[in-house]
Amino acid sequence: MNTKPFTAILGLVALLAFAAPVFAAGGGDLQHANVNIRDTAAIQRGSRLFVNYCLSCHSASYMRYSRLADDLGIDRDVVMENLVFADVKIGETMEIAMQPEDAEAWFGKVPPDLSVISRSRGADWLYTYLLTFYQDETGSWNNQALPNASMPHVMWTLQGIQKPFYATHDGVEVIDRLTIAKPGLLSQEEYEDTVRDLVTFLEYLGEPAEVKRKNVGVWVLLFLAFFALITYALKAEYWRDVH
Repeated sequence: MNTKPFTAILGLVALLAFAAPVFAAGGGDLQHANVNIRDTAAIQRGSRLFVNYCLSCHSASYMRYSRLADDLGIDRDVVMENLVFADVKIGETMEIAMQPEDAEAWFGKVPPDLSVISRSRGADWLYTYLLTFYQDETGSWNNQALPNASMPHVMWTLQGIQKPFYATHDGVEVIDRLTIAKPGLLSQEEYEDTVRDLVTFLEYLGEPAEVKRKNVGVWVLLFLAFFALITYALKAEYWRDVH
């Protein structure tokens, strides 16, 4: 049997899996978010961060406030009081009031819907992106993970203001590191934990049924394993006389 095609396919799959984070980041190293989608408390904290820092510009049109309340075990009245700042009902989706034409005029482009951003970019990329905002020489916001990003650093009061230090590699000047020039309200460790909570919420937002799907999958695999044993025993019984 010629196993070369099968080996080549496995090698290609492994290569793509290894290269995926680099492709998602557009080059450069990613910091590991280490999110835990089963950490309901982290998702709850992340939802508060999302509505306070993201929802004014970015919608999450695939998520309903009622689904959010039910999944996270939060009373619907609590959700309406703490997470809803617009004149909407509990069954409505997480939309924004800003019109696309206004957003394009103000920002140059329409801020993307964040419902599935974690599935598009990945948790590590989002974590790195939110940690690597800095002010350049002109005083404008920039980002190491996504250079020339049009998005400002909306959480700079928490992190503080970072400045870049440059180094020359192979004749090219690149950012060597980012350092805090003006401290924020949180320490670096606290801010990293805060960003991790937000990314955990975005990961949940990308597939709210992920935990349930994985739990069901375990039971399905156990059933198939048990059914395989029964099938093998039945086959052995049928063929006993033949052999």
